[in-house]
Amino acid sequence: MADLERGERLQIMLSMDELRAVENWRFEKRMPSRAAAVRELLRRGLAAEGFLTAGEGVTSGRFGVVDKAGADASREPDDK
Repeated sequence: MADLERGERLQIMLSMDELRAVENWRFEKRMPSRAAAVRELLRRGLAAEGFLTAGEGVTSGRFGVVDKAGADASREPDDK
């Protein structure tokens, strides 16, 4: 594991509800750190979505941990 290089830092802001969801998942899965949990969630999300990219013009506010509005970039926030 010492040969694994992570040269880029990714900083994100989360609401308290989003952070609570990540932390609850982390502890349930017994992840060693918050960073490891976020990397695993990213890996799972990318795999589940088949590495789909966001639609053009979609703002970062449309993507959240708890609210899945950003998961389908072609939908408007009011579409159900």
